[in-house]
Amino acid sequence: MQELFDWLVNYSWVVWLVLFLGFAAIETLTLDLFFAMLSAGALAAMLAAVLAAPLFLQVVLFCVVALLMIVVVRPIGLKHLKMGTKEHRSNIERLIGEAAVTLEPVGSRTGTVKLAGDTWTARSGNGSLLPAGEEVSVTRIEGATAVVEPLKPGRGRSVEPGSGDGLSGR
Repeated sequence: MQELFDWLVNYSWVVWLVLFLGFAAIETLTLDLFFAMLSAGALAAMLAAVLAAPLFLQVVLFCVVALLMIVVVRPIGLKHLKMGTKEHRSNIERLIGEAAVTLEPVGSRTGTVKLAGDTWTARSGNGSLLPAGEEVSVTRIEGATAVVEPLKPGRGRSVEPGSGDGLSGR
């Protein structure tokens, strides 16, 4: 037992390295910035071990750095991760409010539109029949169907079919 303890004291940097990598690996699964903060504490303790600090100091350094990271850095990091503006929206959220052009008549159940350069199935949000070639606005996405409404005059940009803006069939 004494030999194991001596090995841990002499090669504590290995233990801290394993903890550092383990916490980092767990963080990739949780994405909550908690294990990343523990990983930073383990890295600080590993550096102290490499500089031949006593084991007690390494443990204290791990605890202090990890606690400071959790209390100070993590809330700031989470705030920035959860921040989002219209420019940072992705996937389906980005399409809501965008202009599209009907490729064939769009009714309450069927139709197609050209949206962001792709052809989407569409339906009218208010149940009205929208003729082919009309400019519409996407109000929401339901599965693979864009729910659209006529674009009100002066509300958006004017899109002419074939203008090369990605909304035409080319």
